[in-house]
Amino acid sequence: MHVTDKGQVTIPKHIRVAAGVAPGSEVSFSLEGSRIVITPVGTGIKEDRSAKLRAAAARVQGSLKPEFQQLGADEIMAFLRGEEAAPTPAHRDRR
Repeated sequence: MHVTDKGQVTIPKHIRVAAGVAPGSEVSFSLEGSRIVITPVGTGIKEDRSAKLRAAAARVQGSLKPEFQQLGADEIMAFLRGEEAAPTPAHRDRR
């Protein structure tokens, strides 16, 4: 592996995938004897985006009328498209 003049190296893809290091992730460097150890810090950008999307979805769902709060995304989207009437939570449980 070549180290650039700026001290940069490319982490091989199979190692990035196995370690969960995605673009935008943060890593820390440490020395163990004469070995350089790279450790992922945090959850990585993909998981951070998922967490943010789940939080946003929870805020939106909390603002819905009570009859819509228990519906899933597919049911709400179908209703918005006019494909079917929104089922009641009791109707959803029977599926």
